[in-house]
Amino acid sequence: MLMERDWRMKNRQIQEERIKSYFLDSAKNLLKAEGLKSVSVRNVAYHAGYSYATLYNYFKDINDLLFRCVEDFCREAEEFVFERTASAAEGKEKLRAAAKAYVEYFVEYPGVFELFFLERLGGFGGGVETAHLITGLLGRVCRAHLEACIAGGTYTPAAAEAVEERLRYALPGMLLLYENRLAPDNYGDFMRSVDAQLDAIIG
Repeated sequence: MLMERDWRMKNRQIQEERIKSYFLDSAKNLLKAEGLKSVSVRNVAYHAGYSYATLYNYFKDINDLLFRCVEDFCREAEEFVFERTASAAEGKEKLRAAAKAYVEYFVEYPGVFELFFLERLGGFGGGVETAHLITGLLGRVCRAHLEACIAGGTYTPAAAEAVEERLRYALPGMLLLYENRLAPDNYGDFMRSVDAQLDAIIG
């Protein structure tokens, strides 16, 4: 009897996680395809194949769902950078490749950039927790390579910290201009500008 109860409980948990993932995937797909304007409780539920009332069984509100999206997108971006930098030599080359891949991820998914850098954090993730996830992303994808540069004598710890700080401010700023189609007005010129900035910052 106890084993049967445990089995049923486990099946219920699996089902709940599956339905929760449908809502999360729906929200993430909408963000990537159409941007934040498309994300509402009703729209997410419709694309997930459930009623909007069902969403509240799995997420406190839309802000809770958006925070889970931020968590997933951060993991996805880290994996994206890892794959793009696999063949680069450790040190400055790997650091440069990681910073460039970070930019490429947001160019590929402008809706994620909008969520990360254009939307006021409001209530999702308590604001501060979400901000730390977002602002710490570049550091997480670059830190090991900065540490390798320190270990190899390329940078002092202070210089590595200065490089990380300059990247953290420069790259989102360049993306902001590009994503709003202000400057430059085409992808090729934008990436050449990114390359020039990375040369100037990383050395």
